Amino acid sequence: MMSNNPDERRGFKNIVALGLVSLFTDMSTEMILGLYPAFIVSVLKASRTVLGFTEGLAILLSYSFRLVSGLISDVIGRRKVLVLVGYCLSNLTKPILSIARTWVEAVFVRLIDRVGKGVRTAPRDALLSESVEEARTGIAFGIHRTLDQTGAIVGPLLAFVLMPILGFRGIFFLSLLPGLAAIVTLAVLVEERKAPKVKSKSYRIDFKVLLRRDFLMLLGILTTFSVGAFNFSFLLLRVGAMGVSEVLFPLFYVLINVSHTIVGIPTGYLADRFGKEVAILLGYITFLISCLLCLSDITGIPFAVLVALIYGVYVGMIETSQRAVIPEYVPEDLRGSGYGVYYLLIGISSLAANSVVGLLWDTLGLKTAFEYSLITTIVSTVSLLAFIVKKKSKNLS
Repeated sequence: MMSNNPDERRGFKNIVALGLVSLFTDMSTEMILGLYPAFIVSVLKASRTVLGFTEGLAILLSYSFRLVSGLISDVIGRRKVLVLVGYCLSNLTKPILSIARTWVEAVFVRLIDRVGKGVRTAPRDALLSESVEEARTGIAFGIHRTLDQTGAIVGPLLAFVLMPILGFRGIFFLSLLPGLAAIVTLAVLVEERKAPKVKSKSYRIDFKVLLRRDFLMLLGILTTFSVGAFNFSFLLLRVGAMGVSEVLFPLFYVLINVSHTIVGIPTGYLADRFGKEVAILLGYITFLISCLLCLSDITGIPFAVLVALIYGVYVGMIETSQRAVIPEYVPEDLRGSGYGVYYLLIGISSLAANSVVGLLWDTLGLKTAFEYSLITTIVSTVSLLAFIVKKKSKNLS
């Protein structure tokens, strides 16, 4: 329950406003992403290796810019201006995909969109965390994730309904409308929370977050997991190998986002109640189950639906809990930097993960690709469990 404290009410209104911005942006983005793997591979004739490498590169660019923008937001003590720049860059660029004639052109648009996401994300997460007290960051990120993913449900549904009428390119151009709604909502409704400036502009001080042993250990575990965590594109291609038509890909993307959305707030509550690390551990176990299902020889739409739903649960748990855990390990005045460091490492890992999975699939087959992800998940799950046990023992001593 929200308290009667006026500042806390304003903080939660800020969270809802940022959630609406993400809702409209995700409507725009997910109208495209449910169709993007088929567009790149089937229409523009790129290989799965190209898809995996370019998707990994897109994530790396996004996460690299999160580090830069996080540092800048800490230095200037302001978040909103960078958030606005990032959302404008993404939402005004994506519709250009409608005129792409080669996979190189399409990938270029995709990369610029991810740069925009990179510019906005670390300052936005810092702004979210500064809108509530630390004890309620889990539920705050859960609310934001749920609103964000509501747009991720509506977008693919629109794409599925409009695909027979507009085709790939018409849908890509239509994505401009919700993108503009996001920009207006951000400019009008979101308030700056006046983040504390760092005490010095020295890079030594900016990066002192890395000197904390527990934070380093946690980042190592998160990185190990991310090195094997394939993104949604490969899940969609996997259900295609189960006999699902590419025409139905947007609906399966909806299924992923539905389960993603449903678990957002419960995961935030779980993280606040039992610990963010415990919520992350459950997310890892869920991804491990997804890998095992992808390795199965079972085919058909019902099984593909089950795989998509479980994968969506994993994404929702990880997206909520990993972002919520950072404030526990990073000083308040360096929170933007902390998120930036986290996102940079995850980005490098994602480039490796998607590149390796795509290459293994093309050269050795899909089972080898998913076995790779299974192994890295087992290693990171065991490591995180040991980390949790050690942390609890330390707190009890």
